[in-house]
Amino acid sequence: MEQYVIGLDYGTDSVRAVLIDTADGSEKASAVFAYPRWAAGKYCDPAANRFRQHPLDHIEGLESTIREVLEKSNVDPAAIRGICIDTTGSSPVPVTREGNPLALEPGFEENPNAMMVLWKDHTAISEAEEINVLARSGNGPDYTRYVGGIYSSEWFWAKILHVAREDTGVRKAAWSWMEHCDLMTHLLTGGTDLMAFKRSRCAAGHKAMWHPSWGGLPPAGFLSRLHPYLGELRGRLYSGTFTSDQPAGRLSATWARRLGLTTDTVVAVGTFDAHAGAVGARIDDHTLVRVMGTSTCDILVSQNKELGEQTVRGICGQVDGSVIPGRTGLEAGQSAFGDLLAWFRDVLNWPLENLVYNSPELDASKRDALRADIESRLIPELTAAAASIPWSESLPVALDWINGRRTPDANQELKSALANLSLGTKAPHIFKALVLAICFGSKKIVDRFEEEGVAIRSVIGIGGVARKSHFVMQTLADVLGRPVAVAASDQAPALGAAIYAAVAAGIYPDVPAAAAKMGSPIEKEYHPRPGESEALQPYMEQYDRLGAFAATLTKSD
Repeated sequence: MEQYVIGLDYGTDSVRAVLIDTADGSEKASAVFAYPRWAAGKYCDPAANRFRQHPLDHIEGLESTIREVLEKSNVDPAAIRGICIDTTGSSPVPVTREGNPLALEPGFEENPNAMMVLWKDHTAISEAEEINVLARSGNGPDYTRYVGGIYSSEWFWAKILHVAREDTGVRKAAWSWMEHCDLMTHLLTGGTDLMAFKRSRCAAGHKAMWHPSWGGLPPAGFLSRLHPYLGELRGRLYSGTFTSDQPAGRLSATWARRLGLTTDTVVAVGTFDAHAGAVGARIDDHTLVRVMGTSTCDILVSQNKELGEQTVRGICGQVDGSVIPGRTGLEAGQSAFGDLLAWFRDVLNWPLENLVYNSPELDASKRDALRADIESRLIPELTAAAASIPWSESLPVALDWINGRRTPDANQELKSALANLSLGTKAPHIFKALVLAICFGSKKIVDRFEEEGVAIRSVIGIGGVARKSHFVMQTLADVLGRPVAVAASDQAPALGAAIYAAVAAGIYPDVPAAAAKMGSPIEKEYHPRPGESEALQPYMEQYDRLGAFAATLTKSD
């Protein structure tokens, strides 16, 4: 009998579902749903680093994509054995006692503080610093030890603390909080007892300072010193956590009807997109998998005995079982990767949007045709021009911190910068400098792991940038001075989620066995070009010097 699973991958802008044949990992159908409220800019204030999403975007996307893949594939619903959800993170959501998103409750429908606090929301910078100061006070364990020694404004407790202080109404109404991956899994299983629900080990360990050595989450006494609400909330969360090869439950009757599936479908414990993507790319020990999109997440796995009690400074956590059960998953990343290039694209587009496309000389059809033509050609033309600039020409130097720095040593207050501009600097020169900046930022992550004694023997890129930009990937190989492979799958995180679902449904005994059969092959490999690494060294040194200077300009409260 044919057996299928569904992987659901919630990204920043859209959710995508893939229907996968468990025999060989082949994709039978896929579907994408763009979040309409997010696309309209609702509940966000980029100038204040506030990025919120309405849960209805995610619920509507869940129903739309799964129904679409079933319709496209014509697969018997009874053959769908499992579903697993991966999401961005940390993206916590306030919920009622029953686990309903607060934004679906009367009176909170349009309140940004009742929405999901997206991973890239940096409104909690001061709260993150409070957590760091308290954790280093010497009054008990350093609860940031297993998250690189620095708690980030992108993570669970800092975001909740910020909302609790800013909005008394939300604080009083939010009985608990759930990571996005847990919320969607909980909705599918139809549970009402949050205390019995199986929370994600990946989310808890990497973002909420969960660790077995201190009994799970930091104790209520520690959290209460930040705010009494956090101490109370601690008792309404969880103590144990679960890896994503485990079933969270089965599809509820309500959701089975809404999706056109059966209640026999197993729903796996949720996870984060990067960790699922690493599984989809067939990660193995000492392989660095780089999920390369708007930002990057960099994932490694190691045998537990290799690390022992060692902790790696300045990364985004090391968690037993967060990627492959029985091994330690290590996470790092850049807060902006493709986002930095998208920012420059938007800068160049400003006069077009505000002058050219509004010109009375253009009728509607010509305006639309011109916009489509420029949008399709802008980045490819910039890329070609940038690639042709010789190293003998003077180039600007740039930093990739346009959304702060995630790794190494998280600091979301840091800002990007450009230096070494001249009258000869043109748009392709700046574009090339920005590409170098994101690649130099990548090298700093690799260097940190190796400085801390964690060997990296191979590098795999997944995601849109990895598959679409030859220029970025070749530059990355040159900067790293080592080969960089690219996974063939367009949807590696969703594929990884499907692999977890296949194990949770009992089709495979463990994640490595499932990944060996279902994971993505490598489609291409970039090798460092002779002499390029040496030519890039002076620019890397300029990047370091500019970074040191820019850090001195950052205002810290």
